[in-house]
Amino acid sequence: MVDTVNSMAARLHEVLVELLTKGPAVAGTRGLHDVVARATALGPDGAWLAAAGRAGLGGLACAQGEAELAIFHLEAAVAGGFNDCVSLHVAPIRPLHHDPRFQALYQRMRITQADLDEFFWLHQEMQIMSRDAQRASVDNLGRLDTGVSLLPQAPMPTREPNTLGVLITRIDLAATQTALQQVALKADFQRSSGNTSLSLIDDSWDYARARRDAWHADELEFQHLRAAEARAFVERPGAGTTLIPCPPLGSITYPG
Repeated sequence: MVDTVNSMAARLHEVLVELLTKGPAVAGTRGLHDVVARATALGPDGAWLAAAGRAGLGGLACAQGEAELAIFHLEAAVAGGFNDCVSLHVAPIRPLHHDPRFQALYQRMRITQADLDEFFWLHQEMQIMSRDAQRASVDNLGRLDTGVSLLPQAPMPTREPNTLGVLITRIDLAATQTALQQVALKADFQRSSGNTSLSLIDDSWDYARARRDAWHADELEFQHLRAAEARAFVERPGAGTTLIPCPPLGSITYPG
């Protein structure tokens, strides 16, 4: 099968989901290296996907305390079009802020105000999804029904970005959403299956409470779906579309 930009974007999503669900210790970095190699072979059209793979490798290296390797990959990512300055302010990356080489690569990035607005939204949505997943695990404790609740997610922005780096972070968010939903669904299916088995062997099973739990879960899911829809990204009128330097290093507070 011949690789295309679309197939490689799907492959990147798949690799990121595996990293998020299994952890880098299990998933390793082979998938990201595969994305870099195959996206590079696509030529200029695949440069942003190769940059995405490099950015992922840089983030993993930094998390493992391998500063030299992190800078190596991040330099390549920036050269390929990576410009998510918001992501470079997460806690694991901040120790690099004092390295002149990191400062130099950061200063080479260019962005528009409109794209910066979306970067903030994308990262904020990742944090919201993580909190929603934690909340759902608490909400589902003790449920006696056999229903399965989804993790509602905000719609992905559809505006045409000014820089291709935005597409990288959109895939990051999509992978985060998929990974969190997979974990939540697995836990919910286990609860549902367990309740089905118990209801068949326990003569005192509280069917009335199970129905109430199902109604309550459906109502919560509806509320969370409406809340997710209300969080949809709205482009700010007048947001600049001219390429400018990223905000000064250290001036960005990562959404939390």
